[in-house]
Amino acid sequence: MNILVTLPLNDGQRARLAAAAPGHPMRFVEKAAAGPADLEWAQIILGNLADPAQLRHCRSLRWLQLNNAGTEGYCVPGRLPAGAVLTNATGAYGTVIAEYMLAALLALFRRLPDYLENQRGHRWQPLGFIRLLAGSRVLVVGFGDIGRSFGRRAAALGAEVVGVRRRPAAAPDWVLRVYGPDRLDELLPAADVVALCLPGGDATRHTLDARRIGLLKQGAVVLNVGRGSAVDTDALCRALERGRLGGAALDVTDPEPLPADHPLWSAPNTILTPHVSGQYAQPETLERVVELCEENLRRFFAGQPLRSVVDPATGYAR
Repeated sequence: MNILVTLPLNDGQRARLAAAAPGHPMRFVEKAAAGPADLEWAQIILGNLADPAQLRHCRSLRWLQLNNAGTEGYCVPGRLPAGAVLTNATGAYGTVIAEYMLAALLALFRRLPDYLENQRGHRWQPLGFIRLLAGSRVLVVGFGDIGRSFGRRAAALGAEVVGVRRRPAAAPDWVLRVYGPDRLDELLPAADVVALCLPGGDATRHTLDARRIGLLKQGAVVLNVGRGSAVDTDALCRALERGRLGGAALDVTDPEPLPADHPLWSAPNTILTPHVSGQYAQPETLERVVELCEENLRRFFAGQPLRSVVDPATGYAR
């Protein structure tokens, strides 16, 4: 079985993957350099492609293991070869992204971006009241691995956490309740913080649109670490400029990359980062992806069920 690996691995990690598939040819080519010949050769691919449309070259593909949780572009009908299995990296990014979210939220509540501007201007100027996370209502929309990881940390600091997920489930003891998306409109007005941890796709596009932004209470804060398409960027920007919202921390935007002349760059109380809350800035994140690939390789060759198999109809792991 020909195995193409597009992950940015060190020698030790490469050796571990090879040991998990003894006797099977393994080719290491980072995604930007993987050409049609590599993709035609591959029967298993570990890691993302530079563009999901490259799947047209993968005529012999039996299994594709993505290195992130998002699956947009890979579930387009007819794009995966018939019979090919798609798995994602659900579970690898919860810790690192949750810590980013917590850091950004506390920075906004403590007005640290404003104080940084004062520091740059050499102004010793108190800015008045700050906000506490303790006692705040945090609405986590997309209550999967990342959403739960963030919610658990927010709850540990005294926040009241409410979850929204596609299929409502029993709530952990640190959550007030977990609802389905049909309850979102009634939950938004009570939220001090709305944290979006949603995958991309038609089902989640503009989950937070102009109408729903209008439902938010004065001073609410928006966090988005899933996909930029989940938010109506123009409507969010207007709400920030008018002072309707208390701030936003956005690791993802729509469009992305954000054009240099976009007004969102100058929106008040806004933290923008270039889709880096996950990625591999923390080495342990890549290590978790490698561990998942090792386990799934062993499962594949043992004829056992793979972890995190994606339902192409929904884009979510089953």
